[in-house]
Amino acid sequence: MYQHELARSGKRLFFVRGLYIYTIIAVGALIVWRTGISGPFTDAQANCAWFWLAFAVAASGALVRVVTSGFAALGTSGRAKVAAEAMELNTTGPYSLVRNPLYVGRILNFTGIAMLTGSWVYGAIVFLLAILVYERISVYEEEYLRDKFGAAHTAWAKDVPALLPRLHGWVKPKYPFWWRRMIWREQNKLFLLATAIALYAFARVGFDPAAVPAHQIPWFKAYGALVVVRFVIGGMKMSGFFKDLS
Repeated sequence: MYQHELARSGKRLFFVRGLYIYTIIAVGALIVWRTGISGPFTDAQANCAWFWLAFAVAASGALVRVVTSGFAALGTSGRAKVAAEAMELNTTGPYSLVRNPLYVGRILNFTGIAMLTGSWVYGAIVFLLAILVYERISVYEEEYLRDKFGAAHTAWAKDVPALLPRLHGWVKPKYPFWWRRMIWREQNKLFLLATAIALYAFARVGFDPAAVPAHQIPWFKAYGALVVVRFVIGGMKMSGFFKDLS
C-alpha cells in the first residue's frame, strides 16, 4: 500500500519534473540577491574553493546524464514525455550500476547548482528534497517497468540498486554513443548550469550592469556567445536535425 502511494505521488511529480531546475535557479538567484554571499566562509580563498566544489558537483551530475543519454535506448522517458515510457529495458552501461542514472545525475546537478549560491543550507535542502522527489518518481517508473517487463525487470532490480550506484558489475553498453541524441536531450541542462552561474554573479552586484567587475565581463560575453549557440541548436531541432532521437 505504501509503495502504491509512493508511485501515485511519483506520477504527479513526474508530470512537472521539468520545472524543478528552473525553480531551483530562481530561488537561488533570490537568495544571492538578498544575501550577496559568495560562499559559506569568511575567507575569500575558502569561498573560491566552495565555488569549484559546487561546480564540480553540478558538472558531475551533468556528465552522468550526458553519458546515460548518449548510450540509452530510444523510446524511453525523455525530457518531453509526460508519462513513463519504455520500448525496451535499459540494463547496460550506466544502467548496470544503478537503475536510475538520469535521476542520480539530476540530484547531483541540482545540488551543485544550489551550492553555487554560496549557501550550504540551500544546498542541503535541495539535496534532501531531490532525493525525496526522485525516490517517488523512480518508484512510479519502476511500477510501470515491472508491469511491462515482468521477470526481466525483477532479475535486473534484484542486483542493481535504485539510486546509490554500485562500484562493480559494469556491462558494456548495448548501443554506441549517439552524440546527436545526447545533444538533443542534455544541451538544455548544460545551458542552465551556465545560466545559473551567470545569473548568480549578476545577482551579487544587485543586477546592476555598471557594477559588474571588469574581470567578470569576459565571462558574461562568453555566456552571451553560449546563448547564441543555444538558439542555433534550437533552430537545428526545428529543422528536423534531431528527429526520431527521443
